[in-house]
Amino acid sequence: MDSIDQVLMNSRLHFLGMAARARETAMKLAVLTCMDARIDVSRLLGLQPGDAHVIRNAGGRATDDAIRSIALSQAVLGTREVMVIHHTDCALGRLTQSEIADRIRAATGHDFTDAVGCFGDPIQAIVDDVERLRGHSNLVFHDKIRGFMYDLLANSVTEVGSSPASSG
Repeated sequence: MDSIDQVLMNSRLHFLGMAARARETAMKLAVLTCMDARIDVSRLLGLQPGDAHVIRNAGGRATDDAIRSIALSQAVLGTREVMVIHHTDCALGRLTQSEIADRIRAATGHDFTDAVGCFGDPIQAIVDDVERLRGHSNLVFHDKIRGFMYDLLANSVTEVGSSPASSG
């Protein structure tokens, strides 16, 4: 059985109950984080189905696509707060844009020119993403957008660059 068949079988055993009936999140929270499979956002934050919208991409970066998702999450689906969670040992912090492009080119045989959001300073990357979200005109709520670093080895979440406006 391949992985897709395995997860399809798992889905037949899963039932959301009341969470499947709710249109808005119970916690009014959106979480932007990395797609890294080592991060189990629900377990890490103690979330249950229906509690929050989780938006995942490479690096947990505030890309145009992530911002579109958060804008919809806020304006259409009722979220009010945003957590940006990056993590230690992220590939976007270990590799450069050209190294990633080279690997994709080697694997596919096609040039790869999309920017992926590599960074040298992981803390500054969180600060930059939070600032980008706070300043974006398509987001309804800007005052409760906060950034965090998840340390994979210590299994701890630490707030990064909070300001008085973000803790209100």
